[in-house]
Amino acid sequence: MDVGTIARGMMACSSSHASGCPMQRPAPLGRVQPIVKPSSAVLKLQRRSRRSAALCVQATVAERLEVSASPYIHEPGKGLGFYTGTDGYLYVDNLRIDDIRAQVPDSPFYLYSKNRITANYKAYAAALEGLEHFVGYAVKANNNLPIMRHLQSLGSGAVLVSGNELRAAEAAGFDTTRTIFNGNGKLPEELRLAIEKGALINVDSEFDLENIAEAAKAVDKAARVLIRINPDVDPQVHAYVSTGLANSKFGIRNSHLQWFLDRVRQEPLLELAGVHSHLGSTITKVDIFRDAARIMIRFVEKIREEGFDIKYLNIGGGLGIDYHRRGDKIPSPADLVNTVRDLVADLGLTMILEPGRSMIGNASALVNTVTGVKTNGNKNFIVIDGSMSALLRPSLYDAYQHIELTAPCNGKQDTFDIVGPVCESADFLGKERELATPKAGDGLVVHDAGAYCMAMASTYNLKMRPAEYWVSDGELKQIRKGETLQDHLRYFEGL
Repeated sequence: MDVGTIARGMMACSSSHASGCPMQRPAPLGRVQPIVKPSSAVLKLQRRSRRSAALCVQATVAERLEVSASPYIHEPGKGLGFYTGTDGYLYVDNLRIDDIRAQVPDSPFYLYSKNRITANYKAYAAALEGLEHFVGYAVKANNNLPIMRHLQSLGSGAVLVSGNELRAAEAAGFDTTRTIFNGNGKLPEELRLAIEKGALINVDSEFDLENIAEAAKAVDKAARVLIRINPDVDPQVHAYVSTGLANSKFGIRNSHLQWFLDRVRQEPLLELAGVHSHLGSTITKVDIFRDAARIMIRFVEKIREEGFDIKYLNIGGGLGIDYHRRGDKIPSPADLVNTVRDLVADLGLTMILEPGRSMIGNASALVNTVTGVKTNGNKNFIVIDGSMSALLRPSLYDAYQHIELTAPCNGKQDTFDIVGPVCESADFLGKERELATPKAGDGLVVHDAGAYCMAMASTYNLKMRPAEYWVSDGELKQIRKGETLQDHLRYFEGL
């Protein structure tokens, strides 16, 4: 059997050691701090899993996973972020996910690698060396406060799409003069706040410019603005995350640029500081950014000819990540920057990038517990406690996120839809996935859940938003409490 076959088989057959899985538990790596006592429901599932483990037979572990088989396979304790150990167990940094599950009181929960977040930021910082720049983390991707504080401590700025995101960024310690306020429907009170805090503000339309001018007068302070231009370059992504085409709801009419320049001249409290574009998200071809940058450079030259000394070229964000975890070649921050470096440098511009997904996406997984397995005669289902309430992307975009069970076993291989308990046919986390047949209590992770997952979670069916944890300095730490029914009921007190 070749290494690739072994790797695919072990990763597909990654069901919990407590599920009838034939592997002895290795010695723990790192420290998993006790959090609190697990709930009775979780304890019940864990006890059921341990009983089923007694039925296991020794697996064929002579053929161990080899590190070279995949970028997602490493020696236990030697990988960064989420990976499969050569022993077949899933890890985050130096900790085995099953060991973490044994300590976290409830399921599902979001789990992060702080080291992966750090590495992602440093990749952008290194790529931009030699250019005037700033990196603005897209807070909409994930608004967890400790994560925001950490990125701020590394030197990041922040990109915002609401007044509350601006307030959260300030609470996380960001310098608000190194923030950018985007959006096609910014409210007057949000604009006043942004101007007071010194944020850069994107002009998205004629009415948006008028609202910014009025807000500047109201607070008697100059507003620094960027004009959002649509380069009309197709990013070749899902229509819902494509934002830079001519028919997008974002950005001005390019043919109407002169009107905006003339109007800015008429307002002494408007300072035109630069231009902005954003093509979309999940982009995997960096030549698209160069195509857009060439177009944007022509606009910069025209605006400078009109007498405006603009400083910033904001090319947005949008780099994709390897959601399929096949080791596909995904452009790096360096690939993105290098494809436009000469264009930016020649005009002496300060380059702004707005990474969200590529900063945080691959640093997290949603960790779930299997409730049971069923079939309707035509299709097999793995039912878990996670749902579209906790992670909406597959239901909303039909997005693929890789799914694995948390430890190796010899359960029957089959094809499953992975579904949750929410009362909707659209409640699925993955479809047509090849996995070993798990048992109740087994662990299952949805990978690459750092961006647009917890941030889009809801309390539909009163499935409360889950807790969040990260591995920091080799230890598990809680970074957000799970919501409770009591939190929900509190909104109705005294009414």
